Amino acid sequence: MIDYRNAVSTDGDALDAMARRVWMATFAHSAPPGDIEAYVAEAYGPAGTLRRHLADPAYDFQIALEGGAVIGYCKVGPSFFKGEVPTEGTLHLHQLYVDPAAHGSGVAAHLLDWACDLARRRDLSAILLTVWEENHRARAFYAKHGFAHIGDYAFKTGEQIDRDLIMRRDL
Repeated sequence: MIDYRNAVSTDGDALDAMARRVWMATFAHSAPPGDIEAYVAEAYGPAGTLRRHLADPAYDFQIALEGGAVIGYCKVGPSFFKGEVPTEGTLHLHQLYVDPAAHGSGVAAHLLDWACDLARRRDLSAILLTVWEENHRARAFYAKHGFAHIGDYAFKTGEQIDRDLIMRRDL
């Protein structure tokens, strides 16, 4: 059985470990080791971006747990776009991570539904996100759920710049 709830500060260690594991499984092959190390050091760990956002009331997290272990999460919050696309009236979905062992279980769809419901409750008209152009599984998932490519974003992994697709779903 999978349980869903809002994340709290005491989830930091488990959430961070799961996010790091999924990120490495998905992206570690995509950049030189030094760039991967730089990104991971910035994003994860006690002083990482994920922990800072977990403590920041501007961000909301929903987590999926199976047997008490975090198997997925969704993070939404303020947009980081700087003119690439219009952001007024939108919610920015920053991360939707699911442990590979839970792929196909419906966890990602449930977490995405949570984000859409949150946006509707806030009277927002759309959700924006970025997805790496080479992440074909995620791109197919988002397309299946009504997202369309509306622009490009330069995503920095260490010193490497990758092309992320900006996607939008109207609600």
